[in-house]
Amino acid sequence: MLRQDSNDDTEDVSLFDADDEMPRRPKKSKIKHPIASFFHLFFRVSAVIVYLLCELFSNSYIACVVTIILLLSCDFWAVKNVTGRLMVGLRWWNQVDDDGKSHWVFEARKASPPRKKVTSEAESRIFWLGLITCPLLWVIFAFSALFSFRVKWLAVVILGVTLQGANLYGYIRCKVGSRKNLTSLATSYLGKQFLQQTVAKEEQTVS
Repeated sequence: MLRQDSNDDTEDVSLFDADDEMPRRPKKSKIKHPIASFFHLFFRVSAVIVYLLCELFSNSYIACVVTIILLLSCDFWAVKNVTGRLMVGLRWWNQVDDDGKSHWVFEARKASPPRKKVTSEAESRIFWLGLITCPLLWVIFAFSALFSFRVKWLAVVILGVTLQGANLYGYIRCKVGSRKNLTSLATSYLGKQFLQQTVAKEEQTVS
């Protein structure tokens, strides 16, 4: 069933309703989708390696740029449409309704009894590790290219930040819900931190 967020035109929907009605098995740590897990890391890690080493093995700037762009594009498509769905049960996309209005849709499998689990803990760790680490590397590359005046690489680095950052943002939205939930989650976290610091100070004062 669809639930629409009227503030930011997003929808949080269940993923694979038919699967949700099936009994689920206890979570296992083994990798159930080895090919998806491999390609989840292959394209993004390869793009990073090519960016770091291409000038050592090739004098052609155009060939390096084209190779990196192809790897980043393949990574964006694979992570957005395949690996997220298989490895963690999440997916996001944009759709246009009959009125021509754009909607962002975020999918996540509903929680169900732990009798059958389509995803595994190991795959989840691989997915989130790759999803978070690589965009951070591209942000570092962006600052490095800017401060070292490697202007010719800025466009490629910005593309890496944009494509991989978009997937990271989309899957975080899938995981924790709408923008309201993100705001409340941040507020709750800051509130807990403030409360812990206040209690610690009071305990120090008493002692």
